[in-house]
Amino acid sequence: MSQLDQVQSSGAIDKAMLVGAVLALLAGIVGFHALTEASVWFRAGALIAGIVVGVIVALLSQSGRRFIGFSQHAIDETRKVVWPTRKETIQTTLIVFAFVLVMAIFLWVADKLLEWVLYDLLLGWKR
Repeated sequence: MSQLDQVQSSGAIDKAMLVGAVLALLAGIVGFHALTEASVWFRAGALIAGIVVGVIVALLSQSGRRFIGFSQHAIDETRKVVWPTRKETIQTTLIVFAFVLVMAIFLWVADKLLEWVLYDLLLGWKR
């Protein structure tokens, strides 16, 4: 069997597993709604069983294994992040608040200046 045949066959198996996972999930949902005469616990158990089987089948597929590898890599990368200290966070927050205040004052002054130029000088509308 050539390598291309193996890739195509594993791709078909992967798709079949993902379809099976979706079908298991749908079976759990349909079971929950179809068992209206059963107790709530039994209905919830059917739903949870469908979800669990669907997730397990999805994670056993090639796409699921790639997702697990990606998740592990993402967790490793977040452990490398250097978080700011409390003092740095407070200082940065205060700088942002000060900048917002300065910008608000600047925009208010620019608005009032444009209002004065347009209405009082150009149009001659006195209020």
